[in-house]
Amino acid sequence: MKKSIFLLLGFTFIAGSLFAKETEAFPYLMPEEKPDRPLSAAVERNYDYLSNRPAQNELFTQFKYTELKGFDYNDGDGTVTRRDPSKVIFANGKYYVWYTFRNTGHKAIGMARAKEATDVIPSADWDLADIYYATSKDGFNWEEQGVAVPRPPKPQPGWRSVTTTDILVWEGKYYLYYQAFMEASGTRGDFCPVAVSWADSPDGPWTAANKIVIPNGAPGEWDQHSIHDPYPLVHDGKIYLYYKSDFDTRPDKKPTKVRMQGLAIAEHPLGPFKKHPLNPVINSGHETTLFPFKEGVAAIVQRDGMEHHTIQYAEDWVNFEIAAITELLPIAAGPYIADAFTDTRDGRGITWGLSHFTNAAGDWSRNHSILVRFDCDLSQDIHDDQLKEHYIKFSPEFHYSQGLSSQQLERIQNENKVLQESARGGGT
Repeated sequence: MKKSIFLLLGFTFIAGSLFAKETEAFPYLMPEEKPDRPLSAAVERNYDYLSNRPAQNELFTQFKYTELKGFDYNDGDGTVTRRDPSKVIFANGKYYVWYTFRNTGHKAIGMARAKEATDVIPSADWDLADIYYATSKDGFNWEEQGVAVPRPPKPQPGWRSVTTTDILVWEGKYYLYYQAFMEASGTRGDFCPVAVSWADSPDGPWTAANKIVIPNGAPGEWDQHSIHDPYPLVHDGKIYLYYKSDFDTRPDKKPTKVRMQGLAIAEHPLGPFKKHPLNPVINSGHETTLFPFKEGVAAIVQRDGMEHHTIQYAEDWVNFEIAAITELLPIAAGPYIADAFTDTRDGRGITWGLSHFTNAAGDWSRNHSILVRFDCDLSQDIHDDQLKEHYIKFSPEFHYSQGLSSQQLERIQNENKVLQESARGGGT
């Protein structure tokens, strides 16, 4: 009898222990490494980030913005615009940046009215533009130096507009890649290939290669119409040039097109560039911004697509994963990247750069863009607690500015009217 009692007690203890282990709650002190236990999809995913807390994630940051000194916009009347800054480089004891500059004397009439554009009246904010550059000692106060790459004579690529440039430093020479428009934007969309100019000095003079270096894709391919935002970095002894394309245009869907990012690789700045077979390599984003980070490359993915408002990372420079989700990402960011062209295997990251604000007047009839400085902590070399705060508090006034439209209010009022009439008819 005693033996039976002891056996029963032993079985109860073992069964209780197994049951307790099977139903053990997730621990109060969260393990730094993924625990060997069943996890929900959400907690499993939490361990895929660089850290399980935003403040300790080196690829999480908030962004701070500062007005730049040294640029005039003709009282914001819409005739002067500066936008799409390149990466910032440091040379000759100062910072350099290149950007799209439009000074047309006429406001842009809009892509929808592209057929009304002329040789002096632009369709889009970036139509009839040249590439200018500016220098700075501190990154806040800038001095415009003038034109770097003007529009070439017709019919050379870019005769209509040269825009959205970016810089490459390679074997002691400087290369500017840019969108080369040969028609007013809006005529058939925003179609253009990529061209390039080179110089022995960041101050020029710049010599145009007078050829398309990254052609559009063949008919039916995702990048058949646009190769935008060329963005070169150096990796594995080659030029890795990332770019954006618009595709899958369907007027019946919202948005009416999809934007993704591709990659083309070359062993020389003038090409030939070979597009990566896995293109597109990033499934979201508008303008293209990347920087070496540790052994891989990080990307600021903002504005468009299912994974907008994220910082992404690809250790192999091709297959990107979300590293962080954040707010107020810079538009058309051109960061200062000290090791952009050093073929580093330990990218240090970024802390500042330039970007732009579109419709800076808040009035589309005077549409123009302005350059702005952003600061962040996407760096291995600093840790700024103020830039690692995990949320931004927006004022009530900001939220009210995102209020309902008159059409939405009318819809809601009609819905309420139908409900009230139905209630009266039902006697309730």
